[in-house]
Amino acid sequence: MDADALSKAFVEHYYSTFDGNRAGLANLYQEASMLSFEGQKIQGSQNIVAKLTSLPFQQCQHSISTVDCQPSGPAGGMLVFVSGNLQLAGEQHALKFSQMFHLMPTPQGSFYVLNDIFRLNYA
Repeated sequence: MDADALSKAFVEHYYSTFDGNRAGLANLYQEASMLSFEGQKIQGSQNIVAKLTSLPFQQCQHSISTVDCQPSGPAGGMLVFVSGNLQLAGEQHALKFSQMFHLMPTPQGSFYVLNDIFRLNYA
């Protein structure tokens, strides 16, 4: 699978899991993983999932506008940059967001999220 197809498959999986069962994202992170969420740095799979599951909304729907990817380094990593809209249940207007993932290969042939940076884009 080429990098573009792989990044699109990852993005589809990540956001469908986020929207349906945030706790299910735990296996995408490892202990060395770091999330920067609106400037707050969180490290480790358990801490990241604790942050994501404690967000002050239960239901949301991501709508992806763009996905860009680049290979990253000799270890076979990949940078994935996503932009889109986030619709919260009960809210009239969607929020615009950007998110960057640094994916690294696992010995089993899949990928995990080493770095994850999320920002809402305010107009």
